[in-house]
Amino acid sequence: MTNFAKNLKGILLCLLIALPSFWLGKHFPIIGGPVFSILIGMVLTNFIPDKKHFAAGITFTSKKILQYAVILLGFGLNLNVILETGKQSLPIIIATITTSLVLAFIMHRILHIPGKISTLVGVGSSICGGSAIAATAPVIDADDEEVAQAISVIFFFNVLAALLFPNFGKLIGFSQVSGDAFGIFAGTAVNDTSSVTAAASTWDAMFGLGSQTLDKAVTVKLTRTLAIIPITLVLALLRTKKEGASGDGVSLRKIFPFFILYFILASVITTIAVSLGVSASVFSPLKELSKFFIILAMAAIGLNTDIVKLVKTGGKPLLMGFVCWIGITAVSLAMQHLLGLW
Repeated sequence: MTNFAKNLKGILLCLLIALPSFWLGKHFPIIGGPVFSILIGMVLTNFIPDKKHFAAGITFTSKKILQYAVILLGFGLNLNVILETGKQSLPIIIATITTSLVLAFIMHRILHIPGKISTLVGVGSSICGGSAIAATAPVIDADDEEVAQAISVIFFFNVLAALLFPNFGKLIGFSQVSGDAFGIFAGTAVNDTSSVTAAASTWDAMFGLGSQTLDKAVTVKLTRTLAIIPITLVLALLRTKKEGASGDGVSLRKIFPFFILYFILASVITTIAVSLGVSASVFSPLKELSKFFIILAMAAIGLNTDIVKLVKTGGKPLLMGFVCWIGITAVSLAMQHLLGLW
């Protein structure tokens, strides 16, 4: 009870930011609630002269609630559906994820970008934007400014993709009578779910395809989301090895991402329940709560971010995000061509 009282003021402050951000995200999906939340938080923090009464709650929200969001994300994953319909795109997903991570590592070396920001941008670009960053940040112990920087980079290229990809797809000759080719492209080459949805819905509207493209893109995107599991586990192992070698004596048990195990458990519960005849819509409120928790956590991260410092240091991560984005786009197209899907 003492901890709850200590955290309450900070949580309520984050909630005051998250509620309008959630609403704005619904009305402007191309931007998304998390981006609104982090931006409002970054602006609002400049008008709070003393944050010491809010600090504990802000920290709790940016760390713990972010993990709860990832756990709840698992309730949106029916593993049977994903494995059945996602296997067509699996080679493309593996190729694009590998490309993004390799390019992020190369850019990290060449431009001397801090390792944690490089990891967050690489993972966010390759897997699922904000959700992947949310899952990765606690594992590598990234601070709020690093998370804010990565989210900002991902957001920028999300918006570009949602705006440019439908006309780009038309220009390069994707099928206009089926949503499969563009759906796979959107699902593998666009980072965040909101922008995947925006791009795929635009393609459906352009050619009167109902929800063909959207259904395909979302399934591919959910298949990509599963990559959160091995990536976070590998990062935990690497951090243990690195910090152990430096003499800090950090054990795997101490930093192991146990919330990822709960994420897997949530996915398994959903899969079993649906296979037993439970409607997938039963889990919709939990998926919505997951989205809201991410928005809530982004409010806390915004409140802990120095916007001036973010702008000054943002050039190199933005360049890294651009290289990853171009690489993913090119590899997605090349793999579709090789597999005869386009």
